[in-house]
Amino acid sequence: MLSDVTTAGRMHLADFVSGSFAGACGVVVGYPLDTVKVRIQTHKQFTGIWQCVATTFSKEGVHGFFKGMTLPITTISMTSSVVFGTYRNCLQCLSQARGAGCGPNTKPEVFLSGFAGGVAQASVMAPGDIVKVRLQCQTESKRGGASMPKPKYRGPVHCLLRIIKEEGFLGLYKGVVPIMLRDGPSYSIYFLTYTTICEWLTKSGKKRPDWSGVMLAGGIAGIAAWFVATPMDVIKARLQMDGVRGTKRYKGLFHCFTETVRVEGSGVFFRSLGINCLRAFPANMIILTVYEILTSLLRAEPHSVGPFN
Repeated sequence: MLSDVTTAGRMHLADFVSGSFAGACGVVVGYPLDTVKVRIQTHKQFTGIWQCVATTFSKEGVHGFFKGMTLPITTISMTSSVVFGTYRNCLQCLSQARGAGCGPNTKPEVFLSGFAGGVAQASVMAPGDIVKVRLQCQTESKRGGASMPKPKYRGPVHCLLRIIKEEGFLGLYKGVVPIMLRDGPSYSIYFLTYTTICEWLTKSGKKRPDWSGVMLAGGIAGIAAWFVATPMDVIKARLQMDGVRGTKRYKGLFHCFTETVRVEGSGVFFRSLGINCLRAFPANMIILTVYEILTSLLRAEPHSVGPFN
């Protein structure tokens, strides 16, 4: 399981590989709802989940929910690899620091390792994330008539190159600080919740819970993480979209926070919490189940009939 460190002195390469595939699966499952979430966070015209879904479908069709997904599948595969690999190897380092024979990793070690994994992935995640957000917030449809406004970005690569051209290479890292502030604490809660629930659901004499236990723990861990992450996720999305439509509103992270509260009230930071939780449960159920299956297979664990025995 994610909180177990059994092989000292060895880099857990299996965790990097498994995390990569698991992240890609999570993107496919959660992307349509992620698009709805981003639009609710950044567009005042969308007042709720169902209104956003209906408007997007009527104007853009099914394609509207999958705008910009190509690049995130690649980048989130890499970021998930970094998160899981960093988390696992931090657990190993902390275990070695305590010395041999000290038992399984403690809850504070799980929390700190999750924080390290969340922060470490920010530099890898930022370029793909801003492209994803820009394309998701692009409500103009390619199938519109000649009199309709055309999309600014033609696709992920065009969006990436245009950001570099107009805003410089550092433009790809707009929002990297809120990503760190979002993902450090949220991944701490994520891994802590997952390992705790797995321990509760593990039957006596077993090392791991059964399939249903892993899936339930993964889904609940995802929801718990987004309770922590949602306010900073709103700030991140607004900073990433700032200036795209002409007027630049925010001077920085703190100004974005205070101006958002002044204009829309503090409730705006949780307006997308419902959609985040709705997306988080199935996406993270899949992510952690795929992760556990692949790590078991790649490590070729002895005396194991299945990945959750």
